[in-house]
Amino acid sequence: MLRILRLAAAVALLPLAASAQVPGYQPPQHTGGTPLIDRASPPELAFLADQGLAMERDRHPVQVLAEHRRLATALATLQPQRAGTVDAYVVSVALDSDPVFGREAREAGRVLARRYAATGRTIVLAGSDGSAESSLAMGSPASLTAVLARVAELMDGREDVLVLYTTSHGAPFGIVYNDGDQGFGAISPTRLWQTLSTLGIRNRLLLISACYSGIFVPLLASDTTAILTASSAERTSFGCQADNDWTFFGDAMINQALRRPTPLGAAGAEAATLIGGWERAAKLEPSQPQISIGAGAARWLNVLEARLPAATPKVGRPATASLDGATAPGR
Repeated sequence: MLRILRLAAAVALLPLAASAQVPGYQPPQHTGGTPLIDRASPPELAFLADQGLAMERDRHPVQVLAEHRRLATALATLQPQRAGTVDAYVVSVALDSDPVFGREAREAGRVLARRYAATGRTIVLAGSDGSAESSLAMGSPASLTAVLARVAELMDGREDVLVLYTTSHGAPFGIVYNDGDQGFGAISPTRLWQTLSTLGIRNRLLLISACYSGIFVPLLASDTTAILTASSAERTSFGCQADNDWTFFGDAMINQALRRPTPLGAAGAEAATLIGGWERAAKLEPSQPQISIGAGAARWLNVLEARLPAATPKVGRPATASLDGATAPGR
């Protein structure tokens, strides 16, 4: 458990290959433990995650102000919904500062915005893509909550849809937030359910890329929700090395299945088949991706999928490129 926590504890929507390396730049590193969190027991960690666990340390006041400005700028770009039109609002968030998650969140935002005609209604929250300091608002529990609240203000809860993509390390109590050695926390299923319920966001497509992410399915599944996760509640997922362009789930679901005008259910099954094949080839324990699509979600899915665009080509290195015959660490 502690190992997991230590590892993990719109200009922005550019292709993965478009970033140029700034000479001498080094992305944030996870070099130390997390005070208080390291000493907590699993039940205590689960309780803290339910309460919205978040801890920030050693941030310069200028950094804090700059972050507020980046988030305010991002929120100001969101356009209001259009009466009588099923509008999708895309939120793509990397909750860990390892560059693989920053790269994945950026491209996921681009793919999902195009797929669901959400230009002007998309926000990406992410740290560095590995090439330079991030110009985006960072992915954190606090920034995600603020974005979801703004989306709820702008959307019509009766007809519009939230499309939420999260990518990070995971633990048996939820998604882990870890920004270098400065930010720590977690989002549990209970916490995410409370946030969405309080805001009245009922029509939602949730795509969760993390170990143990199937833990979100029982509580978040509903008649008007579609939820797809990288693993079951008891399994790890793969591909989270910092120098990867994609996790297994991100590559299979975003970079391949959802790039094509394929209905969501079929795309989820296709991604699960791809992931299963990669895992068998590498002799990895199956991650068991989960798919739950409520019957009522068909109403908004049918509308959104009636206007799917043509396919686009894959970008970045395949998630399996770093295996080289060895076992890829889980998240």
